[in-house]
Amino acid sequence: MLTKRIIPCLDMTEGKVVKGIRFETFRDAGDPVKLAKVYDRQGADELVFLDITATVENRDILLEVVRKTALEVTIPFSVGGGVRTVEDMRTILRAGADKVSVNTGAFRNPKLISDCANIFGSQCVVLSLDARKTGPGEWHVFINGGRTDTGTSVFDWTKKAATLGAGEILLTSIDSDGTKKGFDLELTRFVSSNLSIPVIASGGAGKLSDFAEVFEEGKADAALAASLFHFGELTVPDVKRYLKTKNILTRD
Repeated sequence: MLTKRIIPCLDMTEGKVVKGIRFETFRDAGDPVKLAKVYDRQGADELVFLDITATVENRDILLEVVRKTALEVTIPFSVGGGVRTVEDMRTILRAGADKVSVNTGAFRNPKLISDCANIFGSQCVVLSLDARKTGPGEWHVFINGGRTDTGTSVFDWTKKAATLGAGEILLTSIDSDGTKKGFDLELTRFVSSNLSIPVIASGGAGKLSDFAEVFEEGKADAALAASLFHFGELTVPDVKRYLKTKNILTRD
């Protein structure tokens, strides 16, 4: 049985970690490199850095944060935000990231996924997808930091991305993001059940039982959380100890 991963997420803007609710009303959560060091010591399996305003502001990602983090942590981390070209991905990987997540840039140019997978390997390519429910059993892909409804089905886009070479899916429910009311189990299960690549569930973690539910009912391969960890409500060891009592295997 494959072990499940616990992944803290650091949403960044202007070099600071922030956290919002449904992609709005952001508050400061601290220094990204310092937080990364804390999670490394706590035994997080991976880290995710997302520069959430890079695409909207049409600028490059904050590479200095990537370089500093690479020097301070031993666990793998992925970086995303404003990635539009193969060269963007090459630059981020050279700065020290292990994986790069693509979102708006890949939706606008799906060939970016296959090009990057062919050059760097699928294991380096994460499709980051922001989804909102638009009807019973239907979710649309949203781009530009969750601002723009593409009208495209999450099912169609994730299947295409996997075919093009994405190594895993970072699936964020905009409806659940920051609410602490639990992961969107219906959405996560819908995507996980239709793909052969790993799915990271994101958006809504609020208590220990949410993690067990997203693995057992949502069929996720990994669970991502932000404010729950940033503001000290739970630690990574808290979550892993709890999952052990539920016979859900995690990495030591």
